[in-house]
Amino acid sequence: MILVTGATGTIGGEVLRRLPAGLGVRVMARDPSQVRAPAGTEVVAGDYADQRSLERALRGVSRAFLLTSRIGGDDDARFVGAARSAGVRHLVRLSAAAVADPGADDLITRWHRAGEDLLRGSGLRWTVLRPRAFMSNTLSWAASVRSERVVRALYGSSANVCVDPRDVAAVAVCALTEDGHEGRVHTLTGPEPISAVEQTAQLGRLLGTPLRFEELSLGQARAALRGRHPAAVAEALLASAERQRAGTKAHVADTVVRLTGRPARPFLTWAEDHIGAFGAPTGRHALSGSPRTG
Repeated sequence: MILVTGATGTIGGEVLRRLPAGLGVRVMARDPSQVRAPAGTEVVAGDYADQRSLERALRGVSRAFLLTSRIGGDDDARFVGAARSAGVRHLVRLSAAAVADPGADDLITRWHRAGEDLLRGSGLRWTVLRPRAFMSNTLSWAASVRSERVVRALYGSSANVCVDPRDVAAVAVCALTEDGHEGRVHTLTGPEPISAVEQTAQLGRLLGTPLRFEELSLGQARAALRGRHPAAVAEALLASAERQRAGTKAHVADTVVRLTGRPARPFLTWAEDHIGAFGAPTGRHALSGSPRTG
């Protein structure tokens, strides 16, 4: 039995869709009605803060995909403790590539480091996935692209080897269904560094209309982030942007192709498959056919 957490989100949902048919799969979600699961998947209500629900969700589970999002909280400790008590053999945790950056000491990175340390000291078999930024983060631009044909971001010329969430999920499935991943850290990137300015240009070509990029000042970026996140999280994201500007997020890893046998998807492929979120394509660059989901 494999347990999947975070299945109502981007990565957990992709993991769930990619697990091979015929496996015993259970999903833990706060609201089971929000889970879109393949036929035969068991869906149970569970919350990291509810010990009894964790015990029910983990009963009979051999491997689990762990995705927590309450930054600075104790959800990892609660889950790992319950997993150990339930006899789970192997945990696969979603972390972040920043953990390996020597200069990264912000709130989010410290939280991920603590989560990794918890796994290492748990006595369980473990695998850590460390992706760079998700290509899907650019969906935060969709509203301004649709209404104004503009993208606004900080440090637009700085590059990140952002990764398609589908590639992260594919590696997670390898770790959950194959032997040989125990005690390993998998750093996951896209195939090339790309900047926000370059992403904006690619989106514009796909839409068939030019998009304008507007560079945010540090003050504008801070105000925007604090409008969506607690102050400490906003400052952590700004520190991350500074590290990106310094070039720490431009190193390509070959993990995706080594473990899945298929090259990591470039941003253009992700954008083609999600262009509808940014508006209807027009002109000679408009797409035809169904999206690629492989």
